[in-house]
Amino acid sequence: MLTKRIIPCLDVDAGRVVKGVSFVNLRDAGDPAELASYYDAQGADELVFLDITASSDSRETILSVVEDVSEQVFIPLTVGGGIRTVTDVRKILESGADKVSLNTAALKDPDVISQAANRFGSQCIVVAIDAKRTSSSNFDESSSQHFDPTSLSLSQESTWEVFTHGGREPTGIDVVKWSLMAEELGAGEILLTSMDADGHENGYDIQLLREVSESVNIPVIASGGAGTLDHFREAVEEGMADAVLAASIFHFGTFDIGDVKDYLGSCGIPVRPVGNLA
Repeated sequence: MLTKRIIPCLDVDAGRVVKGVSFVNLRDAGDPAELASYYDAQGADELVFLDITASSDSRETILSVVEDVSEQVFIPLTVGGGIRTVTDVRKILESGADKVSLNTAALKDPDVISQAANRFGSQCIVVAIDAKRTSSSNFDESSSQHFDPTSLSLSQESTWEVFTHGGREPTGIDVVKWSLMAEELGAGEILLTSMDADGHENGYDIQLLREVSESVNIPVIASGGAGTLDHFREAVEEGMADAVLAASIFHFGTFDIGDVKDYLGSCGIPVRPVGNLA
């Protein structure tokens, strides 16, 4: 088993880290640069910075905040939110990020994935997917009469739908199908967030993780739902995640990075020891 990564997530709105439940009811969690420095010192393997209102507000990522955060960390930094073009990708990387996360823009123009991967390398390109369980009302029965095997649309077999604009807009697109296309276009990783589980601290959506992980050949980062140490183990062992991301339990002091790594290590799951930068 490859070493598993522990990744704190900074959801940023108006220059502050926030956290809610199922993408709503946000509460303040602190200053991005201060939290970044704190998690770096704790032994986090990577850090994710998401400007969660950039797409919904139709604006660019706040580069000054990205620069402040990047100056505080010596671990890989992924930045997402409001990144629409290859030029935007370049700006983010020049601001200190090691990777960019594409979400809403990639759904609007999937070619931006391949363009960015060709320009900067797949290792820089993360496709973030906000997934929500579907209901029968989300499926258009008439579409099944004209079945297209290459279509990304929801079908009667679909379990999860892709949402965009910070979880505000349904797309009618199947999560697993979109994951496969993202990989084909050159994405190096999938950041997979369960909107249903996010912020509830009742555990990751293991079925979602496993189905996507078994479908693609690139790393999948589990996001949404961590509340106990064993939830991290479940995501890795049962959900087949390559990395686990969390926010609330780190921001509000339930556990720290060392707690998670110690527990996973006790379960026989390989992790980079705290304090080992090799």
